[in-house]
Formats: sequence, C-alpha cells, structure tokens
Amino acid sequence: MIWGENMCGFLCMYNYNQDLTSEVPQFTKMLELLRYRGPDDFNVVNNKHVLLGHCRLSIIDLNGGKQPFKYTFNNVEYTIIYNGEIYNMNQLKEQLLNDGFHFHSQSDTEVLLLSYIAYGTRCLNLLDGIFSFVISYQNKLFIARDQLGVKPLYYYHHDDLYIFSSEIKCILMYLKQCVVDKNGVRELLGLGPSVSPGNTIYKDIYSLRPGHYMTVFNGYHDIDRYWALERHNHNRSYEETVYDVRSLVNHSIRKQLLSDVPISCMLSGGLDSSIITGVASQYISNLATYSVDYQDQDKYFQPYEYQTTRDEHFINEIKTMYKTNHRTVTLSQKNLVMALKTAMIARDAPGMADVDSSFLLFSKEISNHHKVVLSGECADEIFGGYPWFYREELINIEGFPWMRDFDKRMELFNDDIQALNIKNYVLDKYHQTLNEIDYHDYNFKDANKRKMIYLNMEWFMQTLLTRSDSQTMHSSIELRVPFANKDIVSYLYNVPWEYMYHNNTEKGLLRDAFKDFLPEDIYNRKKNPYPKTHSPIYRDLIVELLKESLNDKENILLRFFNYDKLINLINTGGQSFKYPWFGQLMTGPQLLAYFYQIYLWGRIYQIKIELE
Repeated sequence: MIWGENMCGFLCMYNYNQDLTSEVPQFTKMLELLRYRGPDDFNVVNNKHVLLGHCRLSIIDLNGGKQPFKYTFNNVEYTIIYNGEIYNMNQLKEQLLNDGFHFHSQSDTEVLLLSYIAYGTRCLNLLDGIFSFVISYQNKLFIARDQLGVKPLYYYHHDDLYIFSSEIKCILMYLKQCVVDKNGVRELLGLGPSVSPGNTIYKDIYSLRPGHYMTVFNGYHDIDRYWALERHNHNRSYEETVYDVRSLVNHSIRKQLLSDVPISCMLSGGLDSSIITGVASQYISNLATYSVDYQDQDKYFQPYEYQTTRDEHFINEIKTMYKTNHRTVTLSQKNLVMALKTAMIARDAPGMADVDSSFLLFSKEISNHHKVVLSGECADEIFGGYPWFYREELINIEGFPWMRDFDKRMELFNDDIQALNIKNYVLDKYHQTLNEIDYHDYNFKDANKRKMIYLNMEWFMQTLLTRSDSQTMHSSIELRVPFANKDIVSYLYNVPWEYMYHNNTEKGLLRDAFKDFLPEDIYNRKKNPYPKTHSPIYRDLIVELLKESLNDKENILLRFFNYDKLINLINTGGQSFKYPWFGQLMTGPQLLAYFYQIYLWGRIYQIKIELE
C-alpha cells in the first residue's frame, strides 16, 4: 500500500497589506528552530503576502511529498503546509479520481489539498487522521486542526500580521520578547501545566482548538467548530458493545501500523500498552517494544495510592507472550534532572516536570533504532481510567478533579499573585467548558461520565498530547496514539456507565474487549501511571538546584511565591504540600522539579511579567 506521512514542523507568515519578501531571512531562521521536527527536508516558499515553510521527517514518498506542496486547479494555485497523516487517503483518493481530479504524487499531502479544493470545509468531516495544516490561495488562508488535537497549531495575530506554527518558539523569536500578562500568570499558576482551550501562557499567542478551523482574508479571521461529541441513545447489548469496542480499537491500531519503516511500541505492562502490543503483534513479527525504568528503582520503589506495582513483571509477561524484541531504557537520576531544561524548551513552557524529561530521554533512545512508535496514551481519558471518573470525593469536587486542595495552593503565593483571584479564574474556565456540552442525563452516573470524558478530552488529554508531541518530535521520532481516535471517543461518550465500568471495575469494558489478548494478571492489573523515580538522589539533586536558584535575584519564583512558604517547601523535599499539584504524580520531588522548570523558563526565555 502506498502511504504518505508528514510528521513535521511548519511555519506560515501572512500579511495581506504588505510584501513580506524582506522577511524571508528572518522567516528562515524561525523555521530553523523546528529542524529537529523534520531533519530530512527543508523548504521555504515566498508568495509575496504569504511565506510558507516546512521541514519534514521522511518516512515514505520523500520526493512526492515535498512541501510546501502546490496544485493548480481552474487557474488558481493552492499551496499547503501540513503535519500529520490521513489514514483514509486511499478512499479519498478514489473518490477524487471519480470526481475528475488528477494526482502527481503518492502522498497524503496531495490528497488532503485536493480534498479541500473539491469539497471546501466539508472535507474536514471526511478526514480520518491526525493533522494540522495551512492552505494558501488567492491571498486567503484556510487553517485546520484534527478533531482531538493530536497535532499542534499555534498562532499570533496583531494588526494585519498572522503567524502560524507547529511550535511557539518560532513566534517568540519573531516577537523578540516573551510577555506573560495577568491571564497568562493565572494560566501558569492556576491551571499549569494545562492551558485553557485556545490559549497559551503567552500574551497574544493562541492555539487553534481541536476540531476547529480558521479562515483568514483581508486581515480578518473567523474560527468555527467542525466536530464535537454528540449525544445518542445506545441500544447495543453489553456483548455487542464489547464487540464494537474491540473492532474500533483494532481498526485504529491496524491503520496506524501502515509504514515502510519498522514500527515499535512503548510497553509498560499496563492494560493499554499491552493491548496495542498484542494487536500490533498480529500484524508484525518480532515487534520491537520499549519500556522505561530508573536506576535503583528496585531498591527505592514504594507502592502508593496511584502506583501500586512496578512494571517489570508485567512487561516480561507480554514480551514473552508476543515474542517481542524488547529493550528497557534505564535512566539515571542525574540525566533525568539535567533533561528538565531541554524538556521545558521543547514544550516552550514549564511542563509535567520529570514525566516530560523522562519521556524525552526515553524518546531519544528509541530514535536510535526507530522513527515510529505507538503508545497507549489517551485510553484513560476516553475509557475512564482515572480515579476522578469513579471516586465520589473527586467526582463531587467543584472544579477540575486533577487539581485538588486549591485553597492550600493559593496560600503558597505572595500578595501580588493572591490579588489575581486565580481560583475564580480557574472555576470560570471549568464552567465555560461544561457549558459547551449537553452532558445531562436522568442517570447521574451517565451524566457524570459524559462530563468527565469531555473535561478530560479538552484539558487533561491536551496536556498529555502536548507532552507527547513536543518531547518525541524534539527527538525526531513520530509518536502514534491509537486510542486518541474520534470514532472511539464518539462511541464511548454514549455507552452507559455500567457498561464502561462493568463489574464495577475501572475500564471494565476495555478489559473485557481484549481479555483474550492479555495474561490474567494484566487483565486484572490496576491502572498505574507513567512511572516516576522514587530515588532520594533525585530529590536531593532537585532540592540543591532549587536552593541554588534562589541566589538568582531575577528568579521568577520570587515574583510568584511567598518566600517563607517556598523555602519550607524546598527544605521538606516538597512534602509540605500534601496533594498532587496536578494529576497523580506531581507531589514531593516532582512538584519541586516543576518549580525548577518554572525558574528555568523565566531565566532562559527572559519572561516579562505584566500584572497591570
């Protein structure tokens, strides 16, 4: 099968009122920042009012898929820059051929562009894939992003100028300053490392939301939503629902195995990665699998509420069962700490601390052997794997259940930050999100499940997808996430609670759908998050670095936090703050690592805070 893939980086600058030719040297420097996203090809096109740049990680059809890609139809020239992959490109291509179109390459880039030429904005509902792209023609732009936001798309708009990019750093280079206003501070300290839909922490820099498109013409733009979850009655029996889920997940995995380069899988021994490995092994012999661990983890690991078991035993079961070619990547505490800086720069913001830096180092090791890797990411947001889906005390929290004890958080901040009323800002964002959907139901549990799926899809999942894209692309590998699939989430949105939590078991439906693929103890294994290090060496290194950072009078932490509370937090190794700052892992040394990333971000990016 012919397949075109475009795991890349792109950049666009548009000004309908100005010739941008003089900006080409600067534009090229901006695009150079994305080289690691696409080390195999690099091109810039100047259309006077529109500059388009693209760098490509080639997997298939290098020559045919060169971008920016041009196509002329009815004497109108269309140019596209695109990041992603269209899984149903062959079906779309056949339809376009029937409609009288001709192709000059074997790439999905051309299929995507012609789909827009033929069908306009309707093409977005025909696409099955992950994508962000910009199409330029007749001094207009059409910009779109995939339904679940797997591929990133950031933009800047001021007066007549628009800039679109795969990463924020290109825009920051153009602006020559990094300004964070009051709302940016509220985002960072109230919502971070998540950001509210459509926003970034930077002033005047935005993110096109998943499932949305933008049109730009004559200096004006409109943003519209083309896809959203919809309520339907679910009339399938439990057995039929199990069959449907198995079919949907199998199909999503199978179509993501299409590649002319070897495929690999991340394997943790948990339910999600074990399912992907098991299904992928039906199509690929001697499948390569990778897991991550930390030096001395066997010595220091302590089970706790969210992480009850180590992964090693379960990984061995799957690799033996499916005869995978397995490698374990063991990270040192020092390297984990050292990579916090690079992980933050990859994300252009403080992120998920050592979860990010670990994922970065893990990805770099995979990149030595493979360009493509599949991950079980996003299953928990869709199938309800997190405790806030089923634990009453978390369900009933007013606000985001992955950010608890908000009043205690507020006590850490200094008077200037307390005056920003961050708690109300966060609650407003929470209610704005819920107002976007009709999740109500006579069955309270079904209503709650819909609410949580939507909140997780719009917030928590976006945080993880940003981590996944930023850290893997910085390592020049393509990560695929089969569970982040619009058909799966649309189906699960309407499945009754008692089906999803069959026998009152977390992700009971998913477990039953793949019971025959799993050893019994993995079928029964409680969800464990991405592993964190338990070594005191890691804690000591972070504490030392944070104490040292306080000698820097420009330390941005001093702009945000009460000094005595901050010192106490550092001296106690993070233990003075009892609940996870975010999610399930960000406590103790992990919280301190997040604060250290905030410090690095302030210093490296020369952040200018505007509180007025």
